[in-house]
Amino acid sequence: MRDDDENLKDANHSSESPGVSRRDFLKISGISVAVPLVAGPKMVMAAGQQVPVYGPGKVPMEFAINGKNHKADLEPRVTLLDALRDQFELTGAKRVCDRAECGACTVLMDNKPVYACSVLAIEAQHRPITTVESLIEGGNLHPVQRAFVENDASQCGFCTPGFVVSCKAFLDSHPHPTPEDIRRGLSGNLCRCGTYEGIRKAIAQVAQKGA
Repeated sequence: MRDDDENLKDANHSSESPGVSRRDFLKISGISVAVPLVAGPKMVMAAGQQVPVYGPGKVPMEFAINGKNHKADLEPRVTLLDALRDQFELTGAKRVCDRAECGACTVLMDNKPVYACSVLAIEAQHRPITTVESLIEGGNLHPVQRAFVENDASQCGFCTPGFVVSCKAFLDSHPHPTPEDIRRGLSGNLCRCGTYEGIRKAIAQVAQKGA
């Protein structure tokens, strides 16, 4: 029995001594998960080109929002909507569906309407962003905003900022819309209160005054 015990002891010692023990391996694995070993962007091959992959930590970003420069350190997974609301206190764009269906978070990027909840902030860098906050100039409402008031085009008002931004973009590209143009042009925004008739009248009023 003594010889067997000694052999077992020697076998256990020899199996651990050349490398890392199971306990040490688990400790190392836990450290590597908690502290990423790679600092900065990693490079991967995509379509035959080296593409940087950022994250998961925060990286410095720069934005051009409403004619002003903004900087923030954000994780690459942060959306433009979250950056606007949480970092820059521009809360006009609303979070409702959070899946690009309702349009309450609509802003302009490169003068085109986009759902801010579905655009990564890192992709919006250095591209001109316009939010509903910038439409008021010198304390005066934008013509679309005035038309919304005059035509009672909002009830709870939660969807209104997204609608106003979408309507402005629509009228910029369709200054003389037909009723069918208006219905099609605003189909990307939803109003739970159902004030579509007032919204259509507001757009028609702005278009008529601009004629």
